[in-house]
Amino acid sequence: MVPRDPWFVVRLVGFAIFAIGYLWWFLVEGLIIDRISVAISVVIFIVIGHLGRPLRRWAQLVFDLLCYSVMWFAYEESRGWADSAGFPLQVEAPRNIDRFLFFGTDPNVWLQHHFYDRYTIHWYDKVASATYFTHFIFPVIALAVLWVTSHREWARFMKRFATLLFVACTMFVLLPTVPPWMAADKSYHYQILEPLARHTGRGFVALGLKGFVNTWQTALDWGNAIAAMPSLHASFALFVPAFFLPRIKPIWLKALVLAFPIIMAASLVYFGEHYVADALAGWIIVGSSFLFWGWRERRQLRNRAARATIALGAVVASEAAVA
Repeated sequence: MVPRDPWFVVRLVGFAIFAIGYLWWFLVEGLIIDRISVAISVVIFIVIGHLGRPLRRWAQLVFDLLCYSVMWFAYEESRGWADSAGFPLQVEAPRNIDRFLFFGTDPNVWLQHHFYDRYTIHWYDKVASATYFTHFIFPVIALAVLWVTSHREWARFMKRFATLLFVACTMFVLLPTVPPWMAADKSYHYQILEPLARHTGRGFVALGLKGFVNTWQTALDWGNAIAAMPSLHASFALFVPAFFLPRIKPIWLKALVLAFPIIMAASLVYFGEHYVADALAGWIIVGSSFLFWGWRERRQLRNRAARATIALGAVVASEAAVA
């Protein structure tokens, strides 16, 4: 028999209030997109999920949130490290990779020539903008829900996620990369691309939405403009679906879920935010992280099974000796 949890209703009501409050904030102030405000939202959600839990779970929560905060702080400060490290700025390399992949064509320029209209916001502009802004909510929602429902799955998610961020931050420092919109902007004196419109948010605004960024972003090296390689937007768009993909059974739903990172990558290139090479680099890191930790977890399971078999064999042998 499972004992009745008197705090279940309290947590349920708390989640309902949180959802209503978040929805109200979203409609009035806009989508929360700066890391500190997002972190605060996640903490509130997880705290609600821990109401009535034993002190041991609260101690575990504090430790995990500390690790989570350190991970994001390191990511935010990667801009400062990149500025002070002095590694050469990558300007033409990612563009050359794109031109090689697309037979001499610049995908950013091609997409804007064929689809961008300065005076009209099309339906695909709205879809692309909405897809772009999911970057700020989907990963943290997955983290928060997993922590509340299954700490084991949360740990599996975090190992892969932290590895992705670590590799990405290392690349931001060692390979600071100019994004397409900057490479095409006259004010930056690169001009290796034809002029590009950086129209990322206009489809989002056309939907009647806006983004919320608190002023404390200025305390961090927020918004590293030369952290284009790899694209974390593309990475996260693949990471979250890939983690939950084994739990999805219908083939059509798997295909639909896997279409999301492709839509994200196309949106990033269309907006001039990233090259295709940036998205591919992000996907390769995600795949490598999943492969590495999958191998590690299978190895740990085999080792535990071997130890359990040895221990069971010793018990059977001792009982046989006594008999």
